Amino acid sequence: MGKIHFFTEDTAYRLRQKIALRQWIREAIREEGYKPGEISFILCSDAQLLDINKQYLQHDTYTDIVTFDNSEQAEMIAGDIFISIDRVRENAGTFGVAEKDELHRVMIHGILHLCGYGDKGKQEKTRMTEKEDFYLARRGF
Repeated sequence: MGKIHFFTEDTAYRLRQKIALRQWIREAIREEGYKPGEISFILCSDAQLLDINKQYLQHDTYTDIVTFDNSEQAEMIAGDIFISIDRVRENAGTFGVAEKDELHRVMIHGILHLCGYGDKGKQEKTRMTEKEDFYLARRGF
């Protein structure tokens, strides 16, 4: 079975409940019909994620997440998911949700991207949000 890793770069953020997070993420991946491969969540600053966005996607904008799909087998997902803790904190305030809930939404959003879900058009965004809500409701922690 693949491993789910959590790293921090350019931020002092301390992720909690790692064991429960790994279990929740694995269950979501299985529910989507995949097996978890090597998945890394890299929690970082706005500045670092902006640099990544510019360098790899040619987007000069702040974002909360950038997902790199490293999957090599059809039934197994793998990737690197960069998340801006600065964006998560700001968005939590904007949407009136707990920071933990917003972080978990962004984490599962990245997993859903690796499972093949998009978010470019209105229908895709609606489906992605439905899936995020579904998995957030099943967290249990």
